[in-house]
Amino acid sequence: MGTISNVIKAAVILIIFFTSIPEIAYGQKKDKNKLADKPLYHDPVYDGSTDPTLIWNKKEKKWFMFYTGRRSNVPGLNGIESVHGSRICIAESVDGGATWKYLDTCDINYRTPDYTHWAPEVIENKGLYHMYLTHVPGIFRDWNHPRSIIHLTSKNLIKWDFQSELKLSSERCIDACVFQLPDGNWRMYYNNEIDKKSIYYADSPDLFYWTDSGKKVIGDQQGEGPKVFSWKGKAWMIVDNWNGLGVYYSNDFVNWVRQEKNILQEPGTGTDDQQVGHHADVVLSEDRAFIFYFSHIPGSRKIAIQVAELEYENGQIVCDRNKPVYINLKPTKKKKRT
Repeated sequence: MGTISNVIKAAVILIIFFTSIPEIAYGQKKDKNKLADKPLYHDPVYDGSTDPTLIWNKKEKKWFMFYTGRRSNVPGLNGIESVHGSRICIAESVDGGATWKYLDTCDINYRTPDYTHWAPEVIENKGLYHMYLTHVPGIFRDWNHPRSIIHLTSKNLIKWDFQSELKLSSERCIDACVFQLPDGNWRMYYNNEIDKKSIYYADSPDLFYWTDSGKKVIGDQQGEGPKVFSWKGKAWMIVDNWNGLGVYYSNDFVNWVRQEKNILQEPGTGTDDQQVGHHADVVLSEDRAFIFYFSHIPGSRKIAIQVAELEYENGQIVCDRNKPVYINLKPTKKKKRT
């Protein structure tokens, strides 16, 4: 009996071990992390979700994802028209970013006739939410029109009040990314389209008053949708080059060095992920880094949002978009400044 009992115990241990291999392989446990949907999200209204940015809703204790809702499924529009006329939409997640559902369209009290809104950047500071948004004064059939970045604030992430239109380096500036520098001041990186779609920056002490530097920090390749974050002891910037995402690193937030290889350049194998990755957000959670990006669906104008995990190898950021993602995002705790 003792021998049989030992055999049974050994068999049980083996079963537990082998059924746990997927969790061990990705350093995760099912009770803490959930397998993310693939694709992660489709906009149920226009099926054109792009430019995602995530933020923790402190009051409701859930994640919000803001995105540009392109009119991808509206018949009779040319490609440029379908990108215009877009609104800023919100999806929500109650399971740490693994699954998402449509919530609402932002109530933004800054509109012009036939207006277009693109690429929201949403952050929180001292209990107030800030949005920096690309505003286009119309719906157009070509790209030769003004666009600007506006500042809005909100207490509930739904209703947004206009604060100002930022005075930046040209009349065609888009895709704001706002990052708090080590000294506590704020920096906005953005795309100056007139200067060959280069990345410029402006600074602010309080998120309300901005001084444009007039300086170009990235111009080796055309790009848009900058995203800046600190991870693994470095400052990183990810830029959409329309050939995957270019990755840069810096020691001073001004001089940026491009790493050799883009990420999300090779098409994926997952559902609705067979094109290059575009305009992304990066969310840090307990020293892990997750990238939320959009990808076009071949043969249509429809677009899906996807998620993958970034990895750090030999001083470079790499990303295997085909790996399953087990995720449970945790809100970042802000460090107290002395």
